[in-house]
Amino acid sequence: MWCLELLLPLLLFVKDASCQWNVWVPRDISAMTNSCVVIPCTFMYPSGIRPYRGTHGIWYFGQPYPQLFPPVVFKSRTDVVHESYKGRTKLLGDLHQRNCTLLINNIGTEHSGRYYFRADLGGANMYTFPDFSELKVLDQPNIDVPEEIVSDESLELTCYAPDNCPDMTPEIQWMYTDYLPDPEFSSDYLEESNTAVLSGTLTFTPRPMHNGQLLGCRVYYPNTTLVYERLITLDIKYAPRSVWVNVSSEVMEGSSVMLHCEVDSNPPPRISWMFGDQELLWDTASNISLSLDDLTPAQEGIYTCIGDNGYGIMNTSLYLSVKYPPREPQVNDSITVQEGTSLALHCSTQGNPAPTLTWLKDGELVGTITADELSVLELVEITPQGDGQYRCLAENEHGRASSSMNITVEYAPVLLEESKCTVVREGVQCVCMATGNPEPTIEFYLPDLNITINETDGRYNFYTHTDGHTSTGMIKLREKGERMDNGGPAVNVHCSIFNMYGRESVLLELQQEKKYMMAVIVGTIGGVAVIAFIIAAVRYVGHNNKKENGNPRQDVVLENPALYYSAVKKDKQNLRKKVLKTELLGSKFNSILEETTGEDGDYQPVGSLAGLERQELNYAALEFIGARPREGASGRGDDGSNYTEIKAK
Repeated sequence: MWCLELLLPLLLFVKDASCQWNVWVPRDISAMTNSCVVIPCTFMYPSGIRPYRGTHGIWYFGQPYPQLFPPVVFKSRTDVVHESYKGRTKLLGDLHQRNCTLLINNIGTEHSGRYYFRADLGGANMYTFPDFSELKVLDQPNIDVPEEIVSDESLELTCYAPDNCPDMTPEIQWMYTDYLPDPEFSSDYLEESNTAVLSGTLTFTPRPMHNGQLLGCRVYYPNTTLVYERLITLDIKYAPRSVWVNVSSEVMEGSSVMLHCEVDSNPPPRISWMFGDQELLWDTASNISLSLDDLTPAQEGIYTCIGDNGYGIMNTSLYLSVKYPPREPQVNDSITVQEGTSLALHCSTQGNPAPTLTWLKDGELVGTITADELSVLELVEITPQGDGQYRCLAENEHGRASSSMNITVEYAPVLLEESKCTVVREGVQCVCMATGNPEPTIEFYLPDLNITINETDGRYNFYTHTDGHTSTGMIKLREKGERMDNGGPAVNVHCSIFNMYGRESVLLELQQEKKYMMAVIVGTIGGVAVIAFIIAAVRYVGHNNKKENGNPRQDVVLENPALYYSAVKKDKQNLRKKVLKTELLGSKFNSILEETTGEDGDYQPVGSLAGLERQELNYAALEFIGARPREGASGRGDDGSNYTEIKAK
């Protein structure tokens, strides 16, 4: 059948051919090893030539020039052929009909090459045609694979098997298709230039998972043992389908870390590590590692690995957290404010994890503890008690840090409770204490003297002392004034305290402690008792002396008992005898004093001589008894003051 199909075009060709030497053979033809192949051939020669003793032909292998002695494949005149073609070749065509078709059996790969035909019409009418047919002997079928196989795009693979052996018809099977998604199979028979090819087509849509997997085409000839196979590895191009990086991690400041990135793509991608908009490292590979040493908080953030292979882009990020202790907090500068001012103290720091911020004033907690990098302490209408050092303490699990600032509160003077006048041995002592910022100035005013006391004077002592924001002023008056209704001395002292924020003036009240008052009372009573006892003793002694000396005299009227007591000291021997009789009286008085005051350690019995002398020194200067004034002395000072001189005799 295939021979008849071959003759039809040849007849047309012969009809239109010119009278020249010419040949037609397929340029390319193929066959499987150990099978056979038929090379179709038709030739022409000039019409004026008459074959001499018949038409003969020769097939050469490799080249057309006989003088080079190419291997003879077939020769019609004799059976002399090349050793490799003995018993393998046969002329199927009729040379008289200009048909030079050649059959080669049991061919091997060594028979691949060019085949030339030479026409021999006898005599000088011989001609080797330059046209040739190139035979390809295959040991496995061909698979037509596209230059580029892209994932998710439909793919057709075609397996070809030559069908140029009349006695054997091939069949095609596909192997390793079980893992393919919905594969489709089809076959076709192609015939071109009198050569035939059987094709089998496999159609499917590849996925990235199919990259690198095997596919096979099997060609076999029924009723023979001839089987041929061809395996291919799928090279599926696909965009990055996964980018693997380290999980987000936490590292300490100053340490090192290695960030890994692997990209699954085909072909291998260009991998780059990015930190923000900055490219830190890149390479064309399937994986890449970024080394970070001596980490600082500035390197904390998002690190992104990007894979790009021309078929697509994919990226994955991780967060690198750099842990570190709190930095030194930033706080307000130290300030000076006026009482009643409202303030907002700011404390800011950095740390990872976020530190807790605590405000301390003079070591004590104030405000609330804040778990943040900023804390604001509100001080509303600050009072003097708000004066001091404020410290912001920042803490996290890796350490602590703090910063301090001082607030100085300025305020108007405030009089303290310790401000008062008291009776002392030398006279009256007035103390004025005040606190304020700036420290207050203290002045004493004596309205009855119409003077302001700010220095030492002969009639009074004055001094001031400052300790921090507290000022103390003290004045000692060595004069005594008129008596008040309760029997105490009258004082009229004003204390003035002032600074730049205000002034206050107060009248200092006379305050006497219970113990001191009782001492005055006891001293007074004791003095009266002693004087009365001395008078009685003197009278008794005088009476005895009168009797002994026989010189009667009148009773003595004491105008100045103290002076008289000094005179009596000259006769201590007689006086002591009389004084001993009064010890019982003194003891009884002390018992009464203990019951009244509850105190027993400050006063000695009045009856002893030593006690008598001490009582005289402590209390004689007060002149609270009704003694006559000295000559030239009055109850008021020259300037009209209510204060009289208070001094010891």
